[in-house]
Amino acid sequence: MSFIDSIRTVLSKYATFSGRARRSEFWWYYLAVTVVESVLYFALVVPGLTAYTTALTEAAMAGDTVTPTMPGSLTTGYLVVSLVGLALLLPTLAVIVRRLHDTDKSGALAFLLLIPVVNFILIIVWGATAGTPGPNQFGPDPKAVEQPAAA
Repeated sequence: MSFIDSIRTVLSKYATFSGRARRSEFWWYYLAVTVVESVLYFALVVPGLTAYTTALTEAAMAGDTVTPTMPGSLTTGYLVVSLVGLALLLPTLAVIVRRLHDTDKSGALAFLLLIPVVNFILIIVWGATAGTPGPNQFGPDPKAVEQPAAA
């Protein structure tokens, strides 16, 4: 599955928690979300954060006891990044659950992702684990569905 196909598939199954997702679908989508969130953060939040930190430093050096106000660009940047993250939360959870289904695990295991530090390790392990070949209790093998039958 290509980069564009995986993003298209995940977003077309925006809130579909049933079925299975291939490793390539999961990892390409995960890469896309990471890149989008990072670019937005560095383009919208970092400049405002830098300006605010500079203003705080200058105020402290001048002995000013009044804390400078946070620039509007920083607030707007955080708002945009948060809204994009919120919009992508449901398809991200759905592809994680479908990826778990591909490895013949219950989607309820996705709740383990709420544990700090452990979540990063689990994403790597679950995302890298090969899916069960052939159909399982969650549906047909996505690799078998995509590949044309040999003549």
